[in-house]
Amino acid sequence: MDYSRILAGQGDLLPIYSRIVEVLENYEQFPFLLEPIYREASGLEDEDLDRLRFGLVRLQVYADIHRYEDMETAQRMKYVSTTLERVLFGRLLLEGEEAGGKQQCC
Repeated sequence: MDYSRILAGQGDLLPIYSRIVEVLENYEQFPFLLEPIYREASGLEDEDLDRLRFGLVRLQVYADIHRYEDMETAQRMKYVSTTLERVLFGRLLLEGEEAGGKQQCC
């Protein structure tokens, strides 16, 4: 699976994507790569941070769409992308009421 392509969408690859791909390809390394990913992300400019966040969102959407094709891979993609998004941004962009988000009114 081309995780880099999913992360980048139709944009250019960010160097940080290689660390995320490393996690997705070697899931057991996630606890050890979490801090290096966090530190690398903290040095990104706002525009690249937005691109990173949408890359993580793309992983979540891709995992949801393809979850019945390979449930284990989809679950790993979803876990990695949501955990990174929460650590880096404090909450999930796609967070809904069922995921603990607040319902917007009127």
